[in-house]
Formats: sequence, C-alpha cells, structure tokens
Amino acid sequence: MKWIVNLLLLSVLLLPLQSDAQLLHASNKFTRADSLRGTLSPLRTAYDIQYYHLDVRVDIDKRFISGSNLFKFKATQDFDRLQFDLFDNLKVEKVTYRGKELPFSREFNAVFVDFPSQIKKGVVDSFRVHYSGNPIIAKRAPWDGGFVFTRDSNGKPWVSTANQGLGASSWWPNKDHQGDEVDSLLISVSVPKDLVNVSNGRLRGKTKLKNGYIRYDWFVSNPINNYSISLNIGDYVKLEDTFNGEEGPLDLTYWVLKENLQKAKVHFPKNVNPMLEAFEHWFGPYPFYEDSYKLIDAPYLGMEHQSAVTYGNKYQNGYLGRDMSGTGWGLKWDFIIIHESGHEWFGNNITAKDLGDMWIHEAFTNYSEALYIDYVFGKQAGLEYIHGNRKGIQNDRPLQGPYGVNKEGSGDMYVKGGVFLNMLRTIIDDDEKWRQILRGLNKEFYHKTVDYEDIEKYISTKSGINMKSIFSQYLQHTGIPTLELQWDEGKLYGRWIAEVEDFSMPVKIKVKGGEYQFFNLNQKFSEIILQDAEKDLIEVDVFNYYIGVLFN
Repeated sequence: MKWIVNLLLLSVLLLPLQSDAQLLHASNKFTRADSLRGTLSPLRTAYDIQYYHLDVRVDIDKRFISGSNLFKFKATQDFDRLQFDLFDNLKVEKVTYRGKELPFSREFNAVFVDFPSQIKKGVVDSFRVHYSGNPIIAKRAPWDGGFVFTRDSNGKPWVSTANQGLGASSWWPNKDHQGDEVDSLLISVSVPKDLVNVSNGRLRGKTKLKNGYIRYDWFVSNPINNYSISLNIGDYVKLEDTFNGEEGPLDLTYWVLKENLQKAKVHFPKNVNPMLEAFEHWFGPYPFYEDSYKLIDAPYLGMEHQSAVTYGNKYQNGYLGRDMSGTGWGLKWDFIIIHESGHEWFGNNITAKDLGDMWIHEAFTNYSEALYIDYVFGKQAGLEYIHGNRKGIQNDRPLQGPYGVNKEGSGDMYVKGGVFLNMLRTIIDDDEKWRQILRGLNKEFYHKTVDYEDIEKYISTKSGINMKSIFSQYLQHTGIPTLELQWDEGKLYGRWIAEVEDFSMPVKIKVKGGEYQFFNLNQKFSEIILQDAEKDLIEVDVFNYYIGVLFN
C-alpha cells in the first residue's frame, strides 16, 4: 500500500499503522479493469458461491503453482454466462462442467464462461477451473500483495501468501469480491514431504503423494472472505492450548518454526489469552469456534487470515518494539497479535461488502487496541492510547472510498477511525450501552457482509442518538468540524462549522474546575448556559472529541 506523505519522518510514523493490509492507493481515474473487479455485475450476482475446493500444488524451486478450484454455487437467476476472476499472468488451463470443457474468454483479470444451456434460478450446480503459472511475488509484504518465497534461519523453505487489496485472484480462481463470501471450503495444498502447510480452519488429513509431495487438507466450516484464505509452508511444529471462552473451550494452535519454539511457548499464551478475554468482553464470543484460533509464524509482519492469523513481530511487544501512540501503553502488549486478532470480529465476522467500506474493518480494529488496553490496564490508559494515535492522522481523503471500483478510502481509516469510534463512546456516555452496541454489531451481523449504512443505522438506533451527520462528516468528508464559540454580553454561544449540511453533535463543555456538561449544538448559534461561566474559564473536551475550537 502507498501513503501520500510529504515528509520522510511522517512516512516512517504512519506506515506501520497499516500493518495488516496492502490497500493500494490508485488515482481517481478508474478503468474498465477496476469496474470488472469492483462491481457486482449481473454476471457475478447471477450465482451465489456456496463452496470451494481449492487444490493447489506449490513448486517452491520454480515459484510455480498449479491446480484447480471447484465452484459450487446456487443460481440466483436464470443465466448461461458468468464471470470469475484470475490474474492474467496465470493461465486458465480449462473450465470443466459435467465432464466437458466450457468455452471461456478473458478481459484483464476477469474470465467469462459460457454454459451450453440456461441454468435455472434456484439450481445448485458446480464447475471446476484448472490453472497454473508463476504468481505475483510480493516485494514488501504485507504492504504489497502476493507470494513470499524465502528461507528460515536453518535454510529451510518458507513460503506464505498475503493478498488483501491486491486480491485473492492473484493466486487462485474465485469470485473475487467481498460482497459474496463462500459458505465453506476445503483447501488442499501439496508441498514437498519434509515441509508442512498450514491454512485456515481445521486440518482434516494428510496424504502422501507419489511425487515426493504431501497434501494437507484444511476445511473451513464458516463463511470466509477471499483475501483471508491463505497458505503457509515451512518447517513448522505445533503447540496446542485451550481458552475457556463464552461458548466453551476454544482450541488454540500455534504453528511456529522450530527455531521459535521456546519463545512461542511463553510469548503467545501471554498475549493471546488476555486478548481473547478482552475481546469476548467487548465484542462477544470469538466468531469461529468451529474452526479454532491459530497463530502462524510468517516471513512478513502479519495478516488477519480468518482462524489462521499470521505473525511476524519477532516475539516482542509493541510494533517491532515501538509504541506508535507515544504514550508507553503500546509497549505493554504485542501489536500484531492484538490488532490482527481484532479482525476476527471486524473484517472476518463482519465483512465490508465493498472495498470502499474497508474503514469498517480498520477503524474498529484500530479501536480494539484501545479497548484491549482499557480491559487490561484501565479506561484512562485506553483513552490516552487512542488520543496519542492522533499524530498519525493526515485528513487527506475521506475514510470511505468509492463503490464499485475496488478502491479503499484514506489510510486514516486506521487511526482517525479509531479516534472517531472513541468519540462515539464519549457521545453515548454509557459504557455498558456502548459495550452492548459493539457486541450487538457482532451478533446482528454475525458472519455477514455489511456497508456504511448498516453500521450507521445500527449505532444510531441502539444509542438513541441520530448519528447520520456525524458519520457523514468524519467518514465521507476530509475535514473535521469546528466548534465556534462566541462570548457576547456575558453570555456564551456556540455552533458547529462543518462540511455536512445540518450537522449536529452533542459536545462536552465545562467551566474550569467543574464537571463537563453535554450541549447538543447544530450550525446555528445557540446559547450555552454554564453556571459561573467566564470567557477565560471555558473548557471543551478536546481530549475525547476530535474537533477544532474557535473562540471569538
């Protein structure tokens, strides 16, 4: 991913905050290829994906992959043509249907398949795509996408995938759009017999093959977004543990390189168990008990692959030993374990339908870091951490990106998004209600895809506060609102200056030494009645509110 920055120092400060996504900042001139990838056209909505069986062989020496993917689908309307996706540097060997090959054509990374007769609405059917080629190699994972081919300290091959933003179709054929999650899938990966493959879900079995390879079969029983599906090949050993959670025992498995075994025995449980306890408290039960929770050593920093979180933070606290908030609180826990695991609730359980709403994944997960601190170290510590993150905000572009062209919004979706959510908590002013809203989101939208309006309407309804203009200002516009205060003949007046028409938001104001009071202001001046108020003693809660203040 690329940040638009003017100063090298700012670049160094901001880049790590995007540790879990390769969201590419393209120009605002969109192409036919962008629309083919980003739009749910009739050729994609005609079929609903229910099951994949991805079967791939990895030739590590040649950096070559080959195999097939079975598409099992239900027709949502009558059709005889559909689109799936596979990057054009990979070859479609053939598409088979009921024992026969189907004609297909390609345009950019889209593949169009023609069926011999119309498939009727409601019919469950399937086809298989056979493919091969050299996949894109990531130069700087996880900030760009693709395969990583490297070796561990003992010289053993170490291979992994990370493709958020770039797309799952960069290495396997699928309907590559977040709006249609497959209900379940089997991932079969064949690797040299002295190595291990770890993927999402649970290991169903291993099969020795005649060519010196071994196939690992992993089954995912829950809906999963395409970019979460991964393979990880290495000289792995397994550690097992159990977390007694809200829905009973949760299986924990740590797949680590042999060289990291002793460190993992201490570091992983120390971070994972309090993380799960904290996040189940705030967000509700871990969403994938059936598929377990895994951490996997990876040759890059980390990624939120569902039930198979990849880890490369070198077994230390902070973000590679740093606290990006500057408060000290970020050095008391492992950033990658906490942040990437937070995506199990926001990103994997609740998934944005369109990449334009990727802020849903990143804002809530950035905020989860502060909630983890809140749970373990106290509320004030969490508030200090989220406030400290403000220095990373650029206010360069809206957090919400355009729909239908596979483009996310500003990188501010991380830290500005987290600050925004903390501000909503402040406005609601009832921590238990706020907790129930966060848990309610994960229950209402359990294993579902959502958009901007789903989130805004849910929070507005459950809080009893109309948040429409607040969401719009902070997510759909670049600037932040300014509270304009005027002192006139011994009276205080206030109003909001904002880009959103009819903007209104409650704000906390007090007389120095007193208690904060809420005042619901809009874009017209209203009197603010504070006992014993004097101009020089007025204080606005700018610690929890991300706003400008202008005092005339």
